[in-house]
Amino acid sequence: MLFGEPAVLAGGRAGILSSRAMVPHRLARAAPRLLFALLLLPISYIAAAVIGGLTPANLAWRETDVGVTIYVETNGIHTGLLLPATAAGVDWRGFIRADHLADPRYAGRYLWIGWGDRRFFLETPGWADVKPSTLLSAAFGSGGTLMHVDHVAAPRPGDAVRPLRLTPAEYRRLARLVRASFVTGRAGEAIPLPGYGPADMFYEARGRYSLFNTCNSWTGSMLRQAGVRVGRWTPLSFTVMWWFDRPVTERR
Repeated sequence: MLFGEPAVLAGGRAGILSSRAMVPHRLARAAPRLLFALLLLPISYIAAAVIGGLTPANLAWRETDVGVTIYVETNGIHTGLLLPATAAGVDWRGFIRADHLADPRYAGRYLWIGWGDRRFFLETPGWADVKPSTLLSAAFGSGGTLMHVDHVAAPRPGDAVRPLRLTPAEYRRLARLVRASFVTGRAGEAIPLPGYGPADMFYEARGRYSLFNTCNSWTGSMLRQAGVRVGRWTPLSFTVMWWFDRPVTERR
């Protein structure tokens, strides 16, 4: 037994060394599969977004000839709704007040309203300010959300600003839904926070942002619940915008 022990130990050491040598080999063999899985995730997400965005809700809806004109606007990544400050009995001016602004003279006849991740909104006034940590925080579920409201003097219809007309009843329903996205104080008032400049503000909002509930999902949800024909799940900008025609002048 005494003479056999060193041999056994030597054999054990050799086995351990052999196992250690196999680790890099196994990792090398697993790497292509891991890379494929990592590539498959965004491809699967985009494919699901396209399917959800192409699957219509409110299929029978048609744009009215006479009604309230609103606009769906995008910057290529983020979508929002451009609504008249007052129309069809809805007056936003008592809720989103001019005196919330750094300079009330910038209060506009239209309000661009969007919903999104709190940290992303506050930390990225421009695309040059985007950080990977901010993107990851938003993608995997944020701790809070905000409404972003920009006062606009007049819409500029184009490829990124697409008009649609709603009946007064549809518009009032849309306005109620949008308003319900705001957190309100005891008196029912919106709760303002400073914006990027003199003509915009942030407001406390309801909901949780994630890859599956994005700013574009919010835009689609507001329109869908108001009765407008749009995709059933619209997490990406183009899945919202392709439902609405460009202005005639843009198509020439």
